[in-house]
Amino acid sequence: MTQRTAIGRLLARLDPIRVLDGCCCIGGATEGYRRAFGANCHITGVDIEPQPDYRGDAFHHGDVIEFIRAHGHEFHFIHISPPCQGEGAPTKGTNAARNASIGRTYPRLIAPARAALLATGRPYVMENVAGSEVRKDLRLCGEQFGLGVLMHRYFELGGWATVQPAHPRHRGRVRGWRHGRYFEGPYVAAYGKGGGKASVDEIRAAKGIDWSNDHFRLREALPPAYTEWIGRAYLATLAPGREVAA
Repeated sequence: MTQRTAIGRLLARLDPIRVLDGCCCIGGATEGYRRAFGANCHITGVDIEPQPDYRGDAFHHGDVIEFIRAHGHEFHFIHISPPCQGEGAPTKGTNAARNASIGRTYPRLIAPARAALLATGRPYVMENVAGSEVRKDLRLCGEQFGLGVLMHRYFELGGWATVQPAHPRHRGRVRGWRHGRYFEGPYVAAYGKGGGKASVDEIRAAKGIDWSNDHFRLREALPPAYTEWIGRAYLATLAPGREVAA
């Protein structure tokens, strides 16, 4: 039985869909998949840091690559958001020499994560920033979902495919200071502090996350709307036209 057929039968029988959210943080991606797959799914988060605000059904504190290698085959669908600090263009370009001079290093998990994911034979999603080594199969932006944050992210899709949704024109600028000048705009800067960056309440509202007040983790979390869209797109490849209970 193929994995696609197995998922289709799970949907028909209402057996739990087992989802793994790697590098889960507080569970922004988890919440989106919950909305897409419905109440009849079980989502396990894995993170190297404790996540007391994690949104899912189970949490494993440990190394995500090791967990995928050992247990990835036990899940029907896998999502992973490897750390992005070492993947963006500034870290690998303009800031590379400075980071080296002070001994600052960042984990580079995309290649080992891809190898571990492929070994499971399960459909997967791997998310990261522009400039990273993820395959750019899908690009999502907060404006596509009417959010108050732009947060462009790229997604590599393993074992399945979907169409790229239209990227609407941005309605204005991100609010805050840029090169000594303050700009107003419909989007907040959900990263860092100071300089007009978003507060906890503003990030919660902008990303659609209402279960955490941790400023740092709110900044790191994916908006649930992104993975809700991805989850529904994946289900459409299994059972076109099927409505999934909320």
